[in-house]
Amino acid sequence: MNPMEMKVPGAAPWLPREVTPGEVRYASWIAFFAWVCAVYDFILFGTLLPEIGKRFGWSAANQAALATWVAVGTAIIAFAVGPVVDRLGRRAGMITTVLGAAICSFLTAFAGGFGRAALTVIRSLSGMGYAEQTVNATYLNEMYAAANDPSLTRRKGFIYSLVQGGWPIGALAAAALTAILMPIIGWQGCFIFAAVPAVVIAILARNLRESPQFESHQRIVQLRRAGNEAQARDLAGKLNIDYEEHQAAGIGAVFRGEALRATLALGGAFLLNWFAIQVFSVLGTSVITNVHKVTFQNSLVILILSNVLAYCGYLAHGYFGDKIGRRNVIAIGWMLGGLFFALMLFAPSNFLIVVALYSLGLFFLIGPYSALLFFIGESYPTAIRATGGTFISATGPVGAILAGLGATAILSHSGDWRTAAFIFGAIPCFISGLFVLAARHVDPGVLK
Repeated sequence: MNPMEMKVPGAAPWLPREVTPGEVRYASWIAFFAWVCAVYDFILFGTLLPEIGKRFGWSAANQAALATWVAVGTAIIAFAVGPVVDRLGRRAGMITTVLGAAICSFLTAFAGGFGRAALTVIRSLSGMGYAEQTVNATYLNEMYAAANDPSLTRRKGFIYSLVQGGWPIGALAAAALTAILMPIIGWQGCFIFAAVPAVVIAILARNLRESPQFESHQRIVQLRRAGNEAQARDLAGKLNIDYEEHQAAGIGAVFRGEALRATLALGGAFLLNWFAIQVFSVLGTSVITNVHKVTFQNSLVILILSNVLAYCGYLAHGYFGDKIGRRNVIAIGWMLGGLFFALMLFAPSNFLIVVALYSLGLFFLIGPYSALLFFIGESYPTAIRATGGTFISATGPVGAILAGLGATAILSHSGDWRTAAFIFGAIPCFISGLFVLAARHVDPGVLK
């Protein structure tokens, strides 16, 4: 039942309807495909950037600068999504974000001809797709908790890793389909093709149910606004909700009380880790082709092989996060990722060595996100879960901006990609793992 369709406050006791196993399965599948579509668009741009640059005569420095400004717009759009989702609901957030990714893909096909400024504005809409991961984590965190299934409780991190594993699958699809389709339909056709499945998923997402936690949150807000303070407190007590904590809302709430520690530790970690995401994932083809002089087609092969292993990284980090705690798994993974990327940059330009080290780097860079996004959801209460999550998530593009500025500066002053990737990719990746250790440990068996 939609909270807006309930009886008037005080007319009858109200409790959210129980979540069925079928609703949990449907929500998981929709979240998975929505994330695959969002990542497909997000990675497709980085994968095709060398070809787009070649088409319009943009230098490597021009391309790095473009990626930086796109990251600025992405951060602004992604940051705006959280408060909206905490206000309008998780279901609306799912539909809006995946539809935003579809629109971004379609318009990208036509924006390049109008110059880098127009392309920057259009690609900023990818912040909608980027925010999909936080909306997914927020929504599924609440749905899994509401399912009241002991077996799901024990394995919720691993199950969520299957959903968040849409990142390497989306990246894999972007690389594989680019290799197949670009000779046939060109880079513009690749972006148009990417928009189609996203529209389909947005339509299917209309059948999702709202999470019981958000329904309860919205009901309490309605009672309080109607002046029924006693009933609001009574309902919060029945639902085991901290009423005072529940009243906290807005961006300021993530900087108060227990939320502050999560915001600073995880926000700092996310920001630093996105230096590595920008350098080794989004701009992976640029790094590999310039550092080890492989062809563009071979760089796509490396991306395909490495992202297969990165998906295994999602499953591994999700599984062990349920066993030893998500904070510990994330920290260990990112520190190892930084080490493997450093080795890849300075290794001999042997195809097999580059594939092995790059793959291990992505295994430990991308894999921990299956634990991280769920860990963020566990670190905030319902009233600010999406706001806190999207604030932390929005620090990622800020890290990408800083990495892009640093890489652009080095490339513009006679530097090379090896130096830029080491300073602004491998080192921040290692340090981000240290930041995570400052966050509060959450027992994997406890549901909030």
